[in-house]
Amino acid sequence: MATRSFTFDSQSDYPPVSDLVINVGASFTCTYTVNTPAGSAYNLTGQTLSGQMAKHVGAAATCTFTCGLTDATAGKFHIGLGTHQTSELADGRYFYDVNAKSGTTVNRIVEGQIIVRGGISSTL
Repeated sequence: MATRSFTFDSQSDYPPVSDLVINVGASFTCTYTVNTPAGSAYNLTGQTLSGQMAKHVGAAATCTFTCGLTDATAGKFHIGLGTHQTSELADGRYFYDVNAKSGTTVNRIVEGQIIVRGGISSTL
């Protein structure tokens, strides 16, 4: 399980970047902690999260992440993929983003690249 922390500024046009690695055939979870530019927790209460990855910008989504709030007031959330989803991925570089929606406002809260790595071991 990966963990990442970053600062999100809702007034900026540029979301923070956090690159990830996913292994083919393995479950994947990444937990994020989001802070404001002032250093306090970014409150995610009442926001709905969604995230997807694609082979390149403009391509159809390769898969959709399971997203959940771990501790909304502390700015903590997670994204994940099950083994069935990662087994369907081809090795290579992908792009992803996670959006937070509150009412009609949508913010891209984080984005980055994902390296998908194949393996040589068979399933246990």
